[in-house]
Amino acid sequence: MPIVTSRYRAPVMPRGGHAQTVWAAVVRRVPRLALRRERIATPDGDFLDLDHLDPEGPCRGVAILSHGLEGHSRRRYMLGMARALARRGWAVVAWNMRGCSGEPNRLLRSYHSGASDDLGVVVDHVMATWRHGPVALVGFSLGGNITLKFAAEPGEKARERIARVVAFSVPCDLASSAARLARWDNRLYMHRFLRTLVHSVQEKAARFPGRLDLAGIERMRTFAEFDERFTAPIHGFAGAQDYWRRCSSRPMLPRIQIPTLIVNARDDPFLTPECFPVVEATASACVHLEMPARGGHVGFVSFAGDGEYWSEVRAVEFLSDA
Repeated sequence: MPIVTSRYRAPVMPRGGHAQTVWAAVVRRVPRLALRRERIATPDGDFLDLDHLDPEGPCRGVAILSHGLEGHSRRRYMLGMARALARRGWAVVAWNMRGCSGEPNRLLRSYHSGASDDLGVVVDHVMATWRHGPVALVGFSLGGNITLKFAAEPGEKARERIARVVAFSVPCDLASSAARLARWDNRLYMHRFLRTLVHSVQEKAARFPGRLDLAGIERMRTFAEFDERFTAPIHGFAGAQDYWRRCSSRPMLPRIQIPTLIVNARDDPFLTPECFPVVEATASACVHLEMPARGGHVGFVSFAGDGEYWSEVRAVEFLSDA
């Protein structure tokens, strides 16, 4: 598909990549939504918590939303997207990755950038209970990478009923994105991520004595250190590089046979040039790549009277053809 020319025009303030990222995550306000929680079992004896939002008016389909690193179903970007979709008649299922719903998961394993098997559990559950209309997937950041990976993986009958896929701010090359986040200008993001990741590992160590070595964990400053020490071995990878290589969605994009939109802002402070799959999108019959000049990481701020951000309007627009 040709590269999509973006119509997004950032407001005067906040304008830069960092400003949009922080504004959307901290300043934005989204009204409380009437979410309904459901817990489903995973094949390995764990659980996933899903939050449902009913559509306003006649239902046209169901959208499954996947959050980002150390996020959950009630982050502002998740609520904003859920509200926008429900307004247009979409039922919404916003799922929480393992350990992200406010209650620790049962097993040593948690979630990671390639955990498409858990998204598959959610999709299978929705397919089993959803009897009418199309199913769409929307993912953000880490959740966007998982969503694209899932869409590319063969052998899932459920994919035959997935009509469209949308992914925002996707670190589809995990190694380069990890290196980008280790730079000095991203130290505040890295500090925030590692603080909560370390807390989760410490909680795991208390519940699984002898399984994790916490020596020196307080001195970790990068994803390279954390993923090498914890993410990779816990989830069956040989090390951080093996984890990043096997879970990055970019090499898988040529396999996607579902209409897919990837939106990565050029000023996203989390992304590198390797995270903009121009070659893959140009050669694909299904993958559309849109690269607004502005937008930050899961930002795309706009001040429309209805309170919706541009990313939400864009997602609804792309899904409207489903």
